[in-house]
Amino acid sequence: MKKIVRLFKAALLLLVSTLVLSGCGFPGLNSSANDTVRIAAQNTTEQQIMAYMLSDLIQHDTNLKTTLINNLGSGSVSFQAVKNGNADISAIRYSGTDLTTIFNQEAIKNPKVATRKVREIYRDKYHMTYFPSYGFADTYAFMVTGKLARQAHLNTVSDLKKLAPNMTVGADQIWINRKGDGYDGFIRSYGFQFQKVYPMQIGLVYSAVQSGKMNAVLGYSTDGRIKSYDLKVLKDNKHFFPPYDASPLATNKILKKHPELKNVFLKLKGQISLSTMQELNAEVDNQLIEPQVVAHRFLVQHHYFDGKGDQ
Repeated sequence: MKKIVRLFKAALLLLVSTLVLSGCGFPGLNSSANDTVRIAAQNTTEQQIMAYMLSDLIQHDTNLKTTLINNLGSGSVSFQAVKNGNADISAIRYSGTDLTTIFNQEAIKNPKVATRKVREIYRDKYHMTYFPSYGFADTYAFMVTGKLARQAHLNTVSDLKKLAPNMTVGADQIWINRKGDGYDGFIRSYGFQFQKVYPMQIGLVYSAVQSGKMNAVLGYSTDGRIKSYDLKVLKDNKHFFPPYDASPLATNKILKKHPELKNVFLKLKGQISLSTMQELNAEVDNQLIEPQVVAHRFLVQHHYFDGKGDQ
């Protein structure tokens, strides 16, 4: 009798473990039907917006369904999702980031050369297609309040040198420790360092500088809070940061299986400028509108659903 009970408990434990393990992994992985396309997106506002935009277009223009593998923590995580076959599409890849952090290559300052290099590596090594840019580049950018910029006559990053010994600066942890275009590389390139650089969640840096908790921060050039918080983006006059042109990525496997997807990506080629992306991000971050709503409204306003969309 005890043996039967032990066997029953063992079988029950195995069943529970199987159920738990099957539930682990990226959200959205259970939707793996032949007619479902899986889109990986990071946990930033613009990644969410573009993922929903692609999803809307795919479902409208094709007979395919979509599922989002959402809120991934970094570009490396979203790349691994595609590489490992857990996703078919990465909503946004940034050329400079992929070149230095995914491929461990030297930074390339020329945007066209950088994009060509990234496209070749994806094609030859990973059998993926790196599509043309949406039209905007989301680069790292140092920023201060408009008030400080006017008082201290700050226009370029080099202008910070005179204030740097007494400045507290907020930046995300990834950048602080990043090789090539991280803080160590910045010090070598610009020839100065700040009194203290604090690691922060990227979404908090804008309010930190606006409220005076930080003298300057390193944020993203497309963030909608730049305008609403009256922040001044300082020109990277030494061209330290490599280009971060934003493009979608898809596996050649999914493109071969569903070639109609190519036209969907190309519909958005060059259609979203830096200022447009800032406005879309602001609708989510400042007006608290859901990314899915912002994405859909953009497509409707630009006639993507009535046959008159930008080509």
